[in-house]
Amino acid sequence: MSHRSRGHDYRADSGRVMRAHPAPRAQARGGFTLGHGSRQVRVGPVTFWITVGSLVVMAGWSLATGTYFAFKDDVLTRLLARQKDQQYAYEDRIAELRSQVDRITSRQLLDQERFEQKLEQITRRQAVLESRAATLNGVPDPTPTGSIRSRPAPLSDTQSGAQPKASPISDTVIFTAPPDREARLESRQAPAFRLAAVESPVERAAAAGLEGTIARLQSSLDRVETRQTATLNALEESYEVRARRIRSVLADLGLENRKGIAAQAAVGGPFVPLKLRNDTGSFERHLYRVNTARSNYERLARTIGAVPVRKPVASDVELSSGFGVRTDPFLRTPAMHTGLDFRGSTGDPVRATANGRVESAGANGGYGKMVELDHGNGFTTRYAHLSEIEVRVGQTVRIGQIVGRVGSTGRSTGPHLHYETRIDGEAIDPQKFLRAGLRLGNAVNGL
Repeated sequence: MSHRSRGHDYRADSGRVMRAHPAPRAQARGGFTLGHGSRQVRVGPVTFWITVGSLVVMAGWSLATGTYFAFKDDVLTRLLARQKDQQYAYEDRIAELRSQVDRITSRQLLDQERFEQKLEQITRRQAVLESRAATLNGVPDPTPTGSIRSRPAPLSDTQSGAQPKASPISDTVIFTAPPDREARLESRQAPAFRLAAVESPVERAAAAGLEGTIARLQSSLDRVETRQTATLNALEESYEVRARRIRSVLADLGLENRKGIAAQAAVGGPFVPLKLRNDTGSFERHLYRVNTARSNYERLARTIGAVPVRKPVASDVELSSGFGVRTDPFLRTPAMHTGLDFRGSTGDPVRATANGRVESAGANGGYGKMVELDHGNGFTTRYAHLSEIEVRVGQTVRIGQIVGRVGSTGRSTGPHLHYETRIDGEAIDPQKFLRAGLRLGNAVNGL
């Protein structure tokens, strides 16, 4: 009985306990119960997790704060060092840029100086070429037209003054300096160095344009100098060709060793070497050779100018009687004819065949009206049967000057010119001299 009472009590106690503690079931449904001893506090899930999160944040903040205070000096040091490194890097970059600007400025100044030097050289060269052109214009041209042939050619008997004229030797280059003297200037001698200092395509194009201008000026001056050299070559060859032709004619006439003519060529004096400056260029030396050839030619031209090698009448006049033995037109017997007879019309001009002086002018027996010219060196010419006399005794005449008119005075059968050539008073066949004149062609024209 007692046992059952105890068992009954146990069940009753168990029921009471289960009825007295319903919280765990409520906790399982949505909350937390915190207890300490006999005290219990029920906390909802939201509040619980907010509390836990706050504790975690506070713990992290405390840890971070402690770490900061523990290592703050190292962090500041690193930040300051980084800032200084950046500052130094910027300063180095600025210094490098300044250095580049200084180098570019220096190169600009050097390029400008080189350009100005090159421009000054071109200006001096242009002045020299202009002076040379003036010198060349002052050199007499041996050609009949007074022009300078661009390409020398052998002279022939058929050549005349109808040759085309070459361009005058006045080719100069006129130029002005670029208006922007502060622009990048360059020199042809160092294009690679120059381009290294040019930083933009526009500046590079401008620099290349200046370089091209200098190159074009140089090329133009080179062409002018080449033409001037060609002109000197043409002049020298022309003088030498004509001088050789005159010497050949004098030799064929047997006059190269004649006393009077040889005396004209005879010169003398002590030998004094010609002193040319060390800076004398090829043009000056070439010009000296041209002047020497010109002097030789002019001396020979003066010599041949006193030799009667020209026809006294127009070239189309018929030769009616030659030099030598012929039948006398009046006596019909053999007789010596000491000259040439040129048929013509009364009043046709008769011209001097060489430079000289009038020895006589008037009536002279069978010659009728006659003019005799003394050409020096023993040469004389006679012009007979004239209808009129155009000169007076003692007058100086030039080649081609009219001395009289064709007529039929004296011992004559009709209008014609009787022409004689004499050396030291002895009659010489004029044909010999006239043929020499044909060979000379225009070698002595204008003298």
